[in-house]
Amino acid sequence: MCSRFIRATGAVVLALGAAVAAAAGDTYPSKPIRFIVPAAAGGPTEIVTRLLAERMTQSMGVPVVVEAKPGAGGNIGADAVAKAAPDGYTILMGTIGTNAINQTLYKSMPYQPLKDLVAVTQVVSYPLVVVVNPKLPINSVADLIAYAKSHPGELNRASGGSGTSMHMSGELFNEMAGIKMQHIPYKGSLPALTDVMGGQADLAFDSLVIAQPLIKAGKLRAIAVTGPKRSPAEPDVPSVSETLPGYAMTSWIGVFAPAGTPRPVVDRLQQEIAKALADPKVKAQLTSQAADPVASTPDEFARFTTEETEKWAPVVKASGASVS
Repeated sequence: MCSRFIRATGAVVLALGAAVAAAAGDTYPSKPIRFIVPAAAGGPTEIVTRLLAERMTQSMGVPVVVEAKPGAGGNIGADAVAKAAPDGYTILMGTIGTNAINQTLYKSMPYQPLKDLVAVTQVVSYPLVVVVNPKLPINSVADLIAYAKSHPGELNRASGGSGTSMHMSGELFNEMAGIKMQHIPYKGSLPALTDVMGGQADLAFDSLVIAQPLIKAGKLRAIAVTGPKRSPAEPDVPSVSETLPGYAMTSWIGVFAPAGTPRPVVDRLQQEIAKALADPKVKAQLTSQAADPVASTPDEFARFTTEETEKWAPVVKASGASVS
C-alpha cells in the first residue's frame, strides 16, 4: 500500500514538473532578456552578440539587452549567469575560455562550467590571426620563431585576457615552436591591439573581426592565421600549420543558460538563435569576418564543450600557465 502511494505520488510530481516546464515554454518570453557578454565592450564576442540580439528582439517580441561584464578572464560574467534564476531571462555568450579553458587555468573558480551552466547552442567558430608591430623584422611564422630564439624571453605577446583563446593559442605556439614569449593580459582585444600598434607590446594572437581593419590600414602586420587552413577572409595570409605542422587553434563562442532552465525554454532559445544565424544578412556579416555560423543543438553543444574542456586541460598544464 505504502509503496503504491509513493509511486503514485512520484508520478504526480513528475507530471506536474512536466506541465510547469511546458507552460514555461509556452509563455516564454514575457519580459526582456539579459544577454551577458563576459568580455570587454567592442570585442569580437560583443559584436556577434549584438548582431544576434537585434534579430532575436525582432523575432521574439521582447527586448534582448546586451550587457558586458568583463573581468577575471570572463569568470565574472559567466558566474553572474550561473547564479541567475534558471528561467531563460539571463543568458550567457560563453567563450572557449569561460566554458572550457578556465577551469584548468584558474586555481579557484566561482562556478563550474559543466555543472552550473546548460548548453544552448554553439554560435560561431573562427580562427585567430597572428599580428605583429610593423616595425619588427618579422614577416612570417619562420621569422617569428627565429627572432624569439635569438632574443629569448624578449618578445611580449598581448592578449585579450588570461584564459582566452588569444592567450592559449600563444601558449600552444610557444610549446610547439620551442620558444618563450612573455604573455601580457589586457581587458579585451582593443586595448591589447592598441598596445601592439603603439609598440608597448610586440605581437598578438587575436580575432580577425577586430584586427582585420587594422591590418588593411597597415597598422598591424598579419603573418598567419591559427586555423588548420587559410581563411577565406584573408586568403593571402598563410596558416601557422604551413610552417608549424599540426598547429591549429579554432576559437568559438556559444550560448549558455543557468542549470535548471526548463528544456522547452532552452529549445526556444536555440531555435531563435538558429533562425538568426540562418538570416542571409547575418550570415554574410559573420562570414565576411571569418566567423563560421554553427547553430548546434543543445545536446551537440554539451558534448562539444565537454570535449573542448578535455582537449585544453593538458595544453594549459603543459604551458605552466596558472591564475590564482
